Amino acid sequence: MADVEAWDGARDSLHRKTHQGGERFTESSQYPSRQRSKARMGCRGARQIRLEPSRRPRQERRSSAGPLARAPRWTSGTRSSYFGRMRRSIVVFELNEVPWEILDDYVTARPTSALARVLARSHCYTSMAADRGHLSPWTTWPTLHRGVNDEQHMIASFGQDRSRSDRRFRPIWSLLHDARVSVGVCGTLHTYPAPDDLDSYAFYLPDAFASEPVAHPPELVDFQRFNLAMSRESARNVDTHIAKKDALGVLRHSRRLGIRPTTYAALAKQLLAERRRPAMSNRRRTYQSVLLFDIFAHQLKRSQPQFSTFFTNHLASAMHRYWAAHRPEDYERLGLGQDWVETFHDEVMWATGQAAEMVERLADHIDANPGSQLWIASSMGQRATMAETLETQLYLSHPARFLEAMGLPGKDGWQRRPAMLPQFNLVVEAEYVEPFRDALRTVRVGGQPLHFKRSDNGFFSLDFGQPNLHDRPDAVTIAGEARPIASLGLEIVEIEDRSGTTAYHVPEGVLAVYDPARPPAVNGSRPEVSVLEVAPTLLQTLGVEPPAYMARPKMLAELLPI
Repeated sequence: MADVEAWDGARDSLHRKTHQGGERFTESSQYPSRQRSKARMGCRGARQIRLEPSRRPRQERRSSAGPLARAPRWTSGTRSSYFGRMRRSIVVFELNEVPWEILDDYVTARPTSALARVLARSHCYTSMAADRGHLSPWTTWPTLHRGVNDEQHMIASFGQDRSRSDRRFRPIWSLLHDARVSVGVCGTLHTYPAPDDLDSYAFYLPDAFASEPVAHPPELVDFQRFNLAMSRESARNVDTHIAKKDALGVLRHSRRLGIRPTTYAALAKQLLAERRRPAMSNRRRTYQSVLLFDIFAHQLKRSQPQFSTFFTNHLASAMHRYWAAHRPEDYERLGLGQDWVETFHDEVMWATGQAAEMVERLADHIDANPGSQLWIASSMGQRATMAETLETQLYLSHPARFLEAMGLPGKDGWQRRPAMLPQFNLVVEAEYVEPFRDALRTVRVGGQPLHFKRSDNGFFSLDFGQPNLHDRPDAVTIAGEARPIASLGLEIVEIEDRSGTTAYHVPEGVLAVYDPARPPAVNGSRPEVSVLEVAPTLLQTLGVEPPAYMARPKMLAELLPI
């Protein structure tokens, strides 16, 4: 049920062809050691980093009456008096990895839909990823959020300590928060560890790769506990197991959380549909996002923050798996069979429909709150790759066995870090770093070197997920010696839907800005714009001077307040 994009074997075909056996070095370190008590989950704390020396009472921060036409006066890291008078607000709907082709397909099929109407009244652009290295969401989203690319922020994997990056290139929600703009965050990548002054945010629910169920307000903790449990359960195949204890906690607080009865009705209908068509169980991933969006919409209405984000990966997950079923004409060779195409033909459009319903609800919110904007953004997109049958993938199911074979002792020598399966991340104690690296260099999987990345302070990221090794008894070798897969804690997992990575990452994504007060010129163009322009444009729109290291908006300058 988890909304988890498990790479779907992408590394085994695309990435490995260009990064055979190499290590890519990045600047990072392990998570800082930080103890949290139970009260920490939604508790109060002291702010550690400020752009201003103190926080004045809200009534003192409001500017005095005056003409709205008065020009803004910038002071670094602060809001201008001009924007203090006119309360602008922005909702950023982070639609992971979605290109225009998919939205266009939906609008063509449903020209009277709310999504069609919203896009027709939006300023539309083709967002362009600005990263130099391998395109992945855990790198491209920090680029969009921080206004600098991967060569500067150096965020390459989950589990890295981002403290250095956070000091030098702070994410937009942090800059806005410290400039006295009210902020709400829901599911956005790299929002864990949570800030110490958590309860000074309108709401804050970290991403699904958090190590603990921290959230604000406190009622969100129960959902985050369920969210994390379901994310841990599912990987490439959808796990039909439900964390019952955590689910009951969500049910008890459904009203406070804002989960709608219609959502539970849709879930019940989904479970019945799975009995008739078991292949439809893949839609459980999407329903995790649907539940999360209900919670986001409730918090948005309750607290009315001036800036808020919501992240969903459900459509990206469907595109990776089922692009070939949705657009079989995009492939010179379709190796998955007509039965497979017919079984999964509707999945991408169904997932797009769920995103379209979210957009409709957000557009209603924008229409009801003059001065608001909705930004629909992707940090990159996807495009067709290969349509071949994926029968199995290699997973690391028992890490301790593999790491022992690599010369690491028990838990005293390493610590696991969050990762998106089938990747495995860990931090190795300093005395074992070099021997561990040397041992990894001797590993071959399917005849190819095991791809891994190493960064500072003992952080390693290992890439598994290699395809179709079930008939290869010598699939894994260490120092030239074939080793039984099970003895290394590895497992060959059968892929239920037989779909590999039928679409993969490309630089082109979507950016659409819906502002009822400023409709676009009717020309249908979608000019290319670097994602590096997004953060400074958002900051300036909300009256906060962008840091000097950010590019000044060019293509998006037309969106800035007049």
